[in-house]
Amino acid sequence: MFRKVLIANRGEIALRVMRTCRELGIATVALYSRADAASLHRSYADEAYEVPAEDPLRAYLDIEAIVAIARRAEAEAIHPGYGFLAENPSFVRACDEAGVVFVGPPAEAMDVAGDKLRSKAVLKEAGLPLSPGSDRPLASPDEAAEAAEAVGYPVILKVAGGGGGIGMAVVEKAKDLAPALEHAQSLARSAFDVSDIFLERYHRPARHIEFQILSDGKRTVHLGERECSIQRRYQKLIEEAPSPVVGDEVREEMGTLSVQAAEALGYANAGTIEYVYSEGNFYFNEVNARLQVEHPVTEWLTGIDLVAEQLSLAAGEPLSLEPEDLALRGWALECRINAEDPYRGFLPSPGRVTHLGLPSGPGVRVDAALQVGTEVTAAYDPLVAKIIAYGADREQVTKRMSRALGETVLQGIATNIPFHQAVLQDEAFRNGDLSIRFIEERGIIQSLEEARQREERERRALVAALAAAAVASKGTIPRRMEAFPIRSQSPKAWTRTGREEQHRGRNHDVTLRRGP
Repeated sequence: MFRKVLIANRGEIALRVMRTCRELGIATVALYSRADAASLHRSYADEAYEVPAEDPLRAYLDIEAIVAIARRAEAEAIHPGYGFLAENPSFVRACDEAGVVFVGPPAEAMDVAGDKLRSKAVLKEAGLPLSPGSDRPLASPDEAAEAAEAVGYPVILKVAGGGGGIGMAVVEKAKDLAPALEHAQSLARSAFDVSDIFLERYHRPARHIEFQILSDGKRTVHLGERECSIQRRYQKLIEEAPSPVVGDEVREEMGTLSVQAAEALGYANAGTIEYVYSEGNFYFNEVNARLQVEHPVTEWLTGIDLVAEQLSLAAGEPLSLEPEDLALRGWALECRINAEDPYRGFLPSPGRVTHLGLPSGPGVRVDAALQVGTEVTAAYDPLVAKIIAYGADREQVTKRMSRALGETVLQGIATNIPFHQAVLQDEAFRNGDLSIRFIEERGIIQSLEEARQREERERRALVAALAAAAVASKGTIPRRMEAFPIRSQSPKAWTRTGREEQHRGRNHDVTLRRGP
């Protein structure tokens, strides 16, 4: 096993990797940008080095600087986490040239996995079912129209070498195809410096189901599936394992195909094979050649530390897991807590954390790198924490997650916790009736707006009632507040400071002065 590992990432995933390293007796090296100088992942590591960069985002993308720091710190390996350079084959090759082990798949496998058209061709040969669509980049609107007619509308446009949902667009009618293609190509050039677009049939209804794999390059196992259908603009927000629609027989079939896919790609280490699941059929979607954000739900079900397995495999140790040793027990659910305001169109909500209370108790795990005073900047992804719950079955884990969300206190920034609460309360979600268009189909955003309007009415009624009480009591505030019912997410909504009483609600503060 390694003696020292550099984590080329930040925030909760950097801290999560460091914790496993500490358990294994591995020293850790942190990187940080100027914006992250006071970050928790920096202080937790055994060593920390600033990557000089004017742009805080560029600090975690500077391959030359990161590899130089690894050599200076005498780190034997680099764990990339997810995002940033995690799926960059040039980074893998730079590590190889510097004699530093990259904790992840080889560059060659990453090359194929990162090219959606190339990976489709390889995995078609491996026997994976593919969604009907074009098998090469669309050279012109006419070629796109011809491919769409052959597939049948609706179709979805995808960037061959992209990710994160950038450039993806659903086209319902032929007249909308040419402008959608032009827009997708423009986004692809801007984000990835490529313009290769292809199309596939857009399945409706559709679910997003993925399989976790582990491989030592010679032998591969799968660890079951995760359902990731609750998405907004192709970004996952809630994940669970197992899937409500995947039974033992389908799991065996999809798992076997996932293992075949890894072997066809020459894959090693941890990865994910993604599928579109529609009306009992499933189709290969893409390969994620890294550790996924949602990996904790698989860890709950299997009892396997995926980061520990990654490190072991990267150190050259053979895969120790046997398929018969793997058993999925219970149910796990993850909610991504983002610094976004769901009442304002999910606008980013940067700021400083002023109050923090994270949930705990039976079956609750929190992956975060937060403390009072943490500065959440708009320079990075809005993910600030992951709340993961575990239970005996789906009903219990949903109740447990609802309890955990209600316990969470995170002030100073707006978060999407109200969104999660609205989804968990939805009847279709509780029944496991999910799709990648769940938010639109169930009117979740509309329900949030209605809730905001109700709270605003309650706030106005509260202020009016308190003002009337103040007048009736000659300018003083009654000591007993039970007469004025208050709805709040905070278990201690009222605080007294000197002659003032404050009520901190979800979207408002009310301050009342006691006495003249």
